[in-house]
Amino acid sequence: MFHKEKKFMVETTTKSLENLSLEKNLNLKQVYLDTEIKKIIDILDEELVGLVPVKTRIQEISALLVIDKLRESLGFTTGNPGLHMSFTGSPGTGKTTVATRMADILFKLGHSKKGHLLTVTRDDLVGQYIGHTAPKTKEVLKKAMGGLLFIDEAYYLYKPDNERDYGSEAIEILLQVMENQRDDLVIIFAGYKDRMEQFYTSNPGLSSRIANHVDFPDYSSDELFIIAKMMLEEQQYQFSPEAEPAFLDYVMKRREQPLFANARSIRNALDRARMRQANRNFDSGGRILTKADLVTITDADIKASSVFSLN
Repeated sequence: MFHKEKKFMVETTTKSLENLSLEKNLNLKQVYLDTEIKKIIDILDEELVGLVPVKTRIQEISALLVIDKLRESLGFTTGNPGLHMSFTGSPGTGKTTVATRMADILFKLGHSKKGHLLTVTRDDLVGQYIGHTAPKTKEVLKKAMGGLLFIDEAYYLYKPDNERDYGSEAIEILLQVMENQRDDLVIIFAGYKDRMEQFYTSNPGLSSRIANHVDFPDYSSDELFIIAKMMLEEQQYQFSPEAEPAFLDYVMKRREQPLFANARSIRNALDRARMRQANRNFDSGGRILTKADLVTITDADIKASSVFSLN
């Protein structure tokens, strides 16, 4: 009798698990469709050239949140995932763009009530005199609640060499919110990798509350050239055949110079090229301009840059 009951229990349990597995698979597909996460990730893939490690990391975080949502719907215990993040990398590598899409993902999955992104710097959080920092920081946090707070160049919050600096007060308030109100707000700290590492070393309590560290690599010259063509296409411009190798040459030279900011520098270079193109057409006298004249960036518009005159 005991063996029959045991066999029945094992068979029943096995069937339940099989049914649960089937239900889980069906629900996973439905959850994935309902939340439109794939659409957001596809948009991110279209918006950003390269950055495979970054996209992979965002997809991993998304997968965890989708599975947690599924587990919750089936009655499983789900822990509160640590969602505070660190984005490290040079300017113009897509950190703000990824943060915007991350806000969309968290909103779709119910981890963000409003889904908005608020971008701030030290000046928005730290006051200039005693008693000024706390109200400023709390006001920013109030605006960010229900969404994501993106703190750019976060290492400027901490200035250990200045005893009269109030950045540490802002950090303490942020720590409290990160610990006690993590269901209401996700904070992303961003900046150059080496400086951010020093920032976390000096503030171990902050580092321990950040579960997701995402490093944004610099773009290659070929990737920057693709980005340039995408930017021109958005503005209904195009390179002439001779302008393409000229611009790639520009990119390789510009990358070796100070203050290069990846895609941001590319956008600035294209703005200046469009200005030269406009002046060139304006100075063409009484010649009737064609559509091609208005949409084409030539090699002359590129090579007029001061980058080519530098040794």
